[in-house]
Amino acid sequence: MKPTLQLKLSQHLTLTPQLQQSIRLLQLSTLELNAEVERLLQENPLLEKADEDETPAPPPEFSMEASTATVSTESSASDDRDERSAGDFDLLANAGGDGDWGSASGDDDDENFSPQQVATCSLRDHLNAQLALCNLPLRDRQIVSALIDALDEDGYLQTSLDELVELFPDELGLEADELSIGLRRLQNMEPAGVGARDAAECLGLQLKAKPATTPLLAEAMKLVEQHLPLLAARDFGKLKRLLHIDDVELRGVRALITSLNPRPGAEFSRTEANYVIPDVVVRKVRGKWIAALNDAAMPKLRLNRIYADILTRNRDSSNQQLAAQLQEAKWLIRNVQQRFETILRVSQAIVDRQRHFFDHGDVAMRPMVLREIAEILSLHESTISRVTTQKYMLTERGTYELKYFFGSHVATDTGGAASATAIRALIKQLIAAEDRNIPLTDSRIADLLGDQGIVVARRTIAKYREALQIPPVNLRKTM
Repeated sequence: MKPTLQLKLSQHLTLTPQLQQSIRLLQLSTLELNAEVERLLQENPLLEKADEDETPAPPPEFSMEASTATVSTESSASDDRDERSAGDFDLLANAGGDGDWGSASGDDDDENFSPQQVATCSLRDHLNAQLALCNLPLRDRQIVSALIDALDEDGYLQTSLDELVELFPDELGLEADELSIGLRRLQNMEPAGVGARDAAECLGLQLKAKPATTPLLAEAMKLVEQHLPLLAARDFGKLKRLLHIDDVELRGVRALITSLNPRPGAEFSRTEANYVIPDVVVRKVRGKWIAALNDAAMPKLRLNRIYADILTRNRDSSNQQLAAQLQEAKWLIRNVQQRFETILRVSQAIVDRQRHFFDHGDVAMRPMVLREIAEILSLHESTISRVTTQKYMLTERGTYELKYFFGSHVATDTGGAASATAIRALIKQLIAAEDRNIPLTDSRIADLLGDQGIVVARRTIAKYREALQIPPVNLRKTM
């Protein structure tokens, strides 16, 4: 066959660099967008930040700090979680100090000084400071120091003593008995319970540190050492038989144990909360819910007039690089503006569809899918998905991700539909109002919802209850 040339016409979709940048910026979160803008500001001299006074002030209707500063990702919808929903064992596993040792700011009168954080004392530093005050031989001091280094953030020793012995050099001739003695020295330090190998030992160490005159101390010690799983399972009848106590004494034993700290090292750990900047602020104006962009979330960008004027006066080949950077700067400004315009359009459409939620809360949430908003705004579902991912809306009920307003539905007797969010809110209300002596089973909750015209299977109730982190009926029962 001889090689030949053929002319063929065809159509295909090509993503221009500008369109690619627009799609990428649309799917970024606000924090990621600010990081991307900062990077481009360093690379492109034609791009610069606008002055703060060139932009309008935040909406006066929202005097909360959240409208102009950062807002925690945890919305108020999750802040009111029922504390009674967790079992005793979960409470023991998750209790502890908040680790907030405070911070100090710089001098308000001197703008040259930025706020400074107070140095916090870690658990390791706290224990080593106590070790330095102990009159111990160097070898014993080194053993205890090694055990301190092996503790986790909660103050537990997760590595067995046999494994720790193997980590020491053979020439030291270290034996397991020496480690056991060092561990006992460590467990006598503050905070009480540090150096424990499990929850039972941690609670036992704290009980031993209490005065011998503490009421029900012996019963609590026996429960912790031998029957802690029964307390987690709330098998109160079996506990009373094993401990030979009545209901009043069991309540006292339980109160004594739950007053302990199962994570003694947590008070020395400092966890940083993750914050987001809401992209949209929703407020009620003349009886109608209106979405508005949050100015604090929008990068203030403009072209550098000096370089732009130079390019306008000198349009020769030597300025091709600056001309390309000028075009890139224009694209970025236009794409950032288009990004926030699209977010605002989608947010307002969500607000219009979910206006009952803003008036009455989660129980009034209506079922909604991405396709509904896409059809209203004549956009593709993938665009709606990008817009609603990691974008947040500040409302009078809290801060929500835009995806929060979308969800599946459950049929009702009248032929309508109820959203999964509304059903979860109803389940939460029913459980919050239940009799703790006779808590509601999943089947009973399904029957109660059926009385309201909402047909929900027992398995669905269990799934929603687990999503709300509400324990089953046997763990919600009280004495």
